[in-house]
Amino acid sequence: MNETTMDFSRLDRSSRRRISAVPMAFRRAPAAAINWEDRLICLKGPRGCGKTTTLFQRIREAFPDPSKVLYASLDDLWFATHDVFDLVEDHFTHGGTHVFFDEVHHLPDWQTCVKNLYDSFPSLHFVYTGSSMLRLDRMQGDLSRRQIVYHMPGLSFREYLLFEHGVDMPAVPFERLLEEHASIAEGVCGRIRVLPAFEAYLRFGYYPFFKEVKRGFPQRLAQIAAQVLEGDYPAVEDVSAATIRKARKMLMILADRVPQKVNFEKLCRELETDRNQGLKMLDALSRGGLLGLLSDRARSLKGLSRPDKIYLGDTNLMYALSSAPDTGTIRETFFLNQVRQVRNVNYPARGDFLVDGQWLFEVGGRGKTFDQIADDSKGFLAVDDTEIGSRHRIPLWMFGLLY
Repeated sequence: MNETTMDFSRLDRSSRRRISAVPMAFRRAPAAAINWEDRLICLKGPRGCGKTTTLFQRIREAFPDPSKVLYASLDDLWFATHDVFDLVEDHFTHGGTHVFFDEVHHLPDWQTCVKNLYDSFPSLHFVYTGSSMLRLDRMQGDLSRRQIVYHMPGLSFREYLLFEHGVDMPAVPFERLLEEHASIAEGVCGRIRVLPAFEAYLRFGYYPFFKEVKRGFPQRLAQIAAQVLEGDYPAVEDVSAATIRKARKMLMILADRVPQKVNFEKLCRELETDRNQGLKMLDALSRGGLLGLLSDRARSLKGLSRPDKIYLGDTNLMYALSSAPDTGTIRETFFLNQVRQVRNVNYPARGDFLVDGQWLFEVGGRGKTFDQIADDSKGFLAVDDTEIGSRHRIPLWMFGLLY
């Protein structure tokens, strides 16, 4: 047994312990869309959303012979003194067929490395996960013709109901939700007290690890935000320590002010930075899942233009990072977070959100009226504290059934 194999055996034992311990009862809905037969698969998403668990579940169910599969997390210190290419070659020469890499963005020049591995071992299948910060559309190594990319967000409210309460139901297409929400709501409310479950979800249900650390959940989530800024950000972008500190300050300033029509010049002055760097930090925080940026159709975030409104990425982050989360902001953040996973959401001239350029939404409490969108035939209210709605008045929680 050569030195590489002996060294790898220590890494391998740790991986197999983790894989054998992964729970199999609950599977993330986005994982069902993955075609595992493709030779190169990228699974990207924010920290804590369940990417690693998805890999472990796939390995457990598909590989009764563990020698056929290699799993490694590329942020492991083991790779400080070992070469990834040598590891894969050793796996291949010993009869391996599949390679699963976690946290690939922590590998220097990872794009080129993945491309070379894919081309050098044409019989191997590769699956890798990476930060949602990754810019897959402008990489050094051309993977666009080779890979299939899947995005995994946090739990939808629908997934949370299954994970926490055992209430199983299919995802509801957006148009069907608008047309049949009353009958759908009756079916759900006949199985569970939905409003208390929704309140719990807003506080801690977006990240699957909540079951492990329910009491320390806000602290764990704050730590994940710090990991995104201090680990993922410099691994994906060429940024200085000073920029990381400014991005962290930006996040904490915005956490207590969202949502807002951005006074971007004032924000940049507070951060002692210029407009261009400020926009780059906003974009990075958004791609990392820490912020939700909302712009009208005319302003493209691809061009790093100033967003019209800024939200935190999800409601769990609001409770973890905001000193006093505002109820109205929580409602809007939930709507934006859930709906934009399946549809385009923009900032309208009136109302709160414009979906796919045609459906206008106002978000509010039970007493919300149609005053602002009364003359719009495609105007809807998304109302909180409501179990079952009627006509264009839809319970807010139901927008968590879309995926």
